[in-house]
Amino acid sequence: MSSHVLSRWEPENPAFWQSSGERVAHRNLWISIPALMLAFIIWSLWSVTVVNLDKAGFRFSKDQLFWLTALPALSGATLRLFYSFMVPIFGGRRWTALSTASLLIPALGMGFALRDSSTGYPTLLVLSVLCGLGGGNFSSSMSNISFFFPKSKKGMATGLNAGLGNLGVSVVQFVAPLAISAGVFGALTGEPREFISNGTVQHIWLQNAGFIWVPFIAAAALAAWFGMNDIADAKASFADQAIIFRRKHNWLMCWLYVGTFGSFIGFSAGLPLLTKSQFPDVNPTAYAFLGPLAGALARPIGGWISDKIGGARVTFWTFLGMILAVFGVLACLPHQGHGGNFDGFLAMFIVLFALTGIGNGSTFRMIPIIFLTDRQRATVGESIAAQKQAVLDAGKESAAVLGFSGAIGAYGGFFIPKSFGTALRLTGAPDAALYCFVAFYVSCVAITWWCYSRKAAGMPC
Repeated sequence: MSSHVLSRWEPENPAFWQSSGERVAHRNLWISIPALMLAFIIWSLWSVTVVNLDKAGFRFSKDQLFWLTALPALSGATLRLFYSFMVPIFGGRRWTALSTASLLIPALGMGFALRDSSTGYPTLLVLSVLCGLGGGNFSSSMSNISFFFPKSKKGMATGLNAGLGNLGVSVVQFVAPLAISAGVFGALTGEPREFISNGTVQHIWLQNAGFIWVPFIAAAALAAWFGMNDIADAKASFADQAIIFRRKHNWLMCWLYVGTFGSFIGFSAGLPLLTKSQFPDVNPTAYAFLGPLAGALARPIGGWISDKIGGARVTFWTFLGMILAVFGVLACLPHQGHGGNFDGFLAMFIVLFALTGIGNGSTFRMIPIIFLTDRQRATVGESIAAQKQAVLDAGKESAAVLGFSGAIGAYGGFFIPKSFGTALRLTGAPDAALYCFVAFYVSCVAITWWCYSRKAAGMPC
């Protein structure tokens, strides 16, 4: 057996965990985090690129630009449906290395395509779809990390992996504008484009939005291949994992995760263009990174608090807070071209992002507890061997649900920017889209309270 394969893995055994398990688990976690961060960077790359296309000589309509920001979320969410089941089939180390290396395709593709403003819109649409490779990685990454940690530490571990990984959304919105404003690679990656700003000639290297990440992706893929581990007991076929489709709680948690992560990635993709449409005098790239930064940093906090007081309770109050924050955004928007308060608009969105991060952490803390409790209830009174098997089965099922719910939740990254675009096209304002989000969050409050957080809930967690 390969030295990278762990033939014995018992994180719930205190002696094993203290002697060697904790060290191995944390090594895999700290290699996983930068790989996932790069995946989020590539997935979110178009949200920054579209607001600079006109400076490089590209001419597209607002609706075309919203499509470029929405398609990575659509393709990434669809890929997550498949990536959810890959770790038990191929192994966490192999799949992390290969899926990270695949990010080189859109990064290099965008670099070469954006050097020339004659590149056609269909080509950019294909590259937008390929950026979904970054979105797919989340489901396999979360599934993989969930196998390494005991129940008492899953909330913090998955929160760190996802939260620091989510930082990629903020990193790309901060770093990419800097990279395209300077000839980072000299003449190696092509000449800059010229544009006029405030009466002066400026230069932009839009191709650097893709090229800047290539060396980091290569390094992360190599680190995963040589430094991570596969767990022998985590092996499972797709048929073994497909049992989750018969579990009621799988579908309920998918719905809740659309409300938390779907909101996080959707607002991340849509906010720069929404800002540009509602506050045309504001440079959206100067502020767009703040919201995703707040959401990413809040995610580990959500997992940590949930480890202490329960994920369902945190999720319930988070959705209530998100409803209030959306009403705050509505109050700060301009109407009929008048009024509007950008500072309040930005502040309310930062609060909304932070709440989505807390909710991301709390919902992912709920899933392992729900499935472990469910499997243990089913083996009450049975043999010790059956109870141990129930724990293994719960781990595989919860890992699959973590990945699958991440896939379903990611569709929010498509529907939210498209909702903004559609509302603006039909009514001239984004208000209708925001009211739809409020209605959805109300349904999430009801589900969380009835199924998980009230005193008589069937599955308190």
